[in-house]
Amino acid sequence: MMLADARALYPGIQTVPADTAGDLHHLEKLALWCQRWGPWTALDPPDGVLVDITAAAHLFGGEVELLADVGQAFAARGLRIRCAIAPTAGAAWALAHFGPDGAILGPSEDSAHRLANLPVAALRLDQDVLTILRRLGLKRLGDLAAIATGPVDHAEAAARDALHRRFRNRKSPSANPLVRLDQLLGKVQEPLLPMAAHHAPLVQRRLMEPIRHRSLLDQVLADLAGDMARELEARGQGARRLELGLWRVDGETIVRGLELAAATREAGHITRLFASRLDDIEAGFGIETVRLRASWTEPLALSQGDVEEASERQGTSLSACIDRLTVRLGPKAVRRPVPRSSHLPERAQTWQPPLEPEPTSQAVLEFHERPLKLLDKPELISVLYASPDGLPQRFRWRGKVCEVARVEGPERIAPEWWREKSTVRLRDYYRIENTEGQRYWIYRHGIAGDGRGGMPQWYLQGLYS
Repeated sequence: MMLADARALYPGIQTVPADTAGDLHHLEKLALWCQRWGPWTALDPPDGVLVDITAAAHLFGGEVELLADVGQAFAARGLRIRCAIAPTAGAAWALAHFGPDGAILGPSEDSAHRLANLPVAALRLDQDVLTILRRLGLKRLGDLAAIATGPVDHAEAAARDALHRRFRNRKSPSANPLVRLDQLLGKVQEPLLPMAAHHAPLVQRRLMEPIRHRSLLDQVLADLAGDMARELEARGQGARRLELGLWRVDGETIVRGLELAAATREAGHITRLFASRLDDIEAGFGIETVRLRASWTEPLALSQGDVEEASERQGTSLSACIDRLTVRLGPKAVRRPVPRSSHLPERAQTWQPPLEPEPTSQAVLEFHERPLKLLDKPELISVLYASPDGLPQRFRWRGKVCEVARVEGPERIAPEWWREKSTVRLRDYYRIENTEGQRYWIYRHGIAGDGRGGMPQWYLQGLYS
């Protein structure tokens, strides 16, 4: 149901925005972790993982013991699962979703007979295809398999031809039940994309003699920054987050982190930023290992610098300036404007530190045709209109009378009922252009007869370029 209807039935309901990107990231980490049971794994969004256990079950004592180990490992992580083993990915998916928990289908068994009682939804088909199959009376895999691969007589041949004709133009496997059935029975190969682990760039120095002086540590850091720059350049990436680890002789570990406003692989910039983070380092009996790791990287294409342009440019880039200010003044001293999910123009943006991720956008709250300049506070204007709810024809602002040449609107913005009182009036916004070509953004505060005040008032809130 709609969220508004759910809140009307149960006002105390708690809702949070769906984080599909976060769920997919967690599923990717889970797929890499599942490689403990097989040589490679593949994603089955939104909540599945396929594991290839070919020639690996004997390492756990058999397939039954492997499934038991899988259940125990996931239970230890607080996750409830359903798992199955089959010769094909389609059969394993069908058993895991619609068969008994922990089902095992051997390679010598008759897959069509074993899976005959499962519903056609076990073929991983689109919803509209499932509706068509139900209307045709095909509710089980056995019914579909009997038509697709049944005995060749006149009635069966006619039904098979009709089924082929109905789905012959559907190329996607999820839209063609015949292709999915062949994949489930192993007659057609199903391509899968295996997951590959991403190793973060890492460079380190194991020192022959422990160091205790700051000058030597700065030299080691400069060498590591140069190695990291070459490593990132080979991958075509730039670092956004760097972690410097120092291992002392007595076993203590010191970690200093650094986040950058933009991806970079400039060794000198990295060295300068870390310089102020090493002032409070206590070397103790000496530091024997130094490691630099880029835990967050972004693509950064190779670029050829212009020698003459570089010699003329004496300033500092914006991202480097933000990095230096953040390191010296603290992460909360520098702020940037970011959009906020609110229809009201004066609440449409907020300020946050530059290193914090931008809030997720909501398509229903995206803004269109907004002016480039908003007044700090909407200013009251006098408007002449044909009727209380009609379009404005002339208005006076700051002692100047403007004749309206063109009008676009209204765009109605209701008050935020979860924040404002029930007496707050709604707004109707208009884009106005006068006879001189100047454009304004005005709104009518309230409508006549809404029971929330007297006659509506007009305000000017923005100016277009």
